[in-house]
Amino acid sequence: MSFSIANLLSQHRTDKFDLHEQHLNGQMVRVLKTIGYDRNYQRAVGQYLYDDQGNEYLDLLSGFGVYAFGRNHPTIINALKEVLSLDMPDLVQLDVSVLSGLLAKALLDTTPDNLERVFFCNSGTEAVEAAIKFARYMTRRNRIICCDHAYHGLTMGALSLNGEQIFRDGFGPLLLDCGSVPFNDLSALESALSNRDVAAFVVEPVQGKGVNIPDDDYLPEVERLCKKYGTLFVADEIQTGLGRTGKFWAIEHWNVKPDMICMAKALSGGFVPVGAVAMTQQIMDSVFNRMDRAVVHGSTFSKNNMAMAAGLASLEVIRAEHLVEKSATTGAEIVSRINALTGQYEFLKEARGKGSMIAIEFKSPSSLKLKAAWMMLEAANKGLFCQMITIPLFKEHRILTQVAGHGMNVVKLLPPLILNQRDVDHVLDALTQTIADTHQVPGSIWELGKNLASHALKAKAG
Repeated sequence: MSFSIANLLSQHRTDKFDLHEQHLNGQMVRVLKTIGYDRNYQRAVGQYLYDDQGNEYLDLLSGFGVYAFGRNHPTIINALKEVLSLDMPDLVQLDVSVLSGLLAKALLDTTPDNLERVFFCNSGTEAVEAAIKFARYMTRRNRIICCDHAYHGLTMGALSLNGEQIFRDGFGPLLLDCGSVPFNDLSALESALSNRDVAAFVVEPVQGKGVNIPDDDYLPEVERLCKKYGTLFVADEIQTGLGRTGKFWAIEHWNVKPDMICMAKALSGGFVPVGAVAMTQQIMDSVFNRMDRAVVHGSTFSKNNMAMAAGLASLEVIRAEHLVEKSATTGAEIVSRINALTGQYEFLKEARGKGSMIAIEFKSPSSLKLKAAWMMLEAANKGLFCQMITIPLFKEHRILTQVAGHGMNVVKLLPPLILNQRDVDHVLDALTQTIADTHQVPGSIWELGKNLASHALKAKAG
């Protein structure tokens, strides 16, 4: 009897939640069922998901940015099929591969001209780990600085640079000598660097948690201060890169040249994990400085042919479909149309973003009835109001979004870069209706709010 994935899926098409409850993280299943996200998706095409009832969902989460080109893109599928058909040697280890060389060259064609070398790995957190190690070796310093509310990954080194305490709690003591400074605060950064003991400052050009955008002079001054104090400037573009912000790299908005760029997510095309660090020649040569050090850092599955082919195909999709430009124009339209609503709705503070990385922030209203409802939610759990936006968007309008971070009243949109006008209109219509519903107190959406508050208070008490 031949092995068949299709047969396995057919036999177990309704078993996924039971399997996860029995063998994986059961708490994730509990979360999905509690908020009504327990769907049996059967198919995915581009920006759309389809459940077992044939319902279409618009995915504005895109796998935390992995599916920047949508799911199951035919160009990337064809590239992977071709690799499988060629019987290529792979991961010989005592060898080097053509595809990894081609992908490195193609990536460096997109980066600032001071970056001349690439190190490949399997994920964003591995890219950050590599940047930490390379920075410490190059500078012979131990300390690494990041920003408050930063997110750089969950392995032990990257976790040391995580500015969200919830991810760190219970996993300490962490391994690295690290510190954090407020994002967009140059005086705090200079104070942290002035002892000349910092190997690297690792920063997201646009912070993922909250979609925080720096002042125009921030990153240019970061570059200057890092040079002044002998610290390497590392741009974490794992989420912001490859067209997400309306430039190929987010750093292009500010014309800066970091010493390293960390990348992953969209580079995979959503199929085979791939991460990378682009860096200066000096950094690469300092780490791999003798033949006996040629293997002092690496990863068994990095540079595998499937991952490299996925990366090359992803770059071709970005070029051929003009996705950098599309990201900029689509994102600007969404932000502009949401901001046009701020005068109509008290809860709505603003929309902001770069390209297709968008935040919708909510605030305490002025009218007494709405303010009392807001305070009820805030007392139960800060940031709970946003669940009253994301849950109805999903259940009533079949749009998948996320809250931008813990304890903040910000909804985040991270859509595929391929949205069409119908998608944009659907998003704006759904958002407008949902925001309008929150202003009806009492109302059905506030019954949801009361249930959310009750669950939050029980969790605190437990």
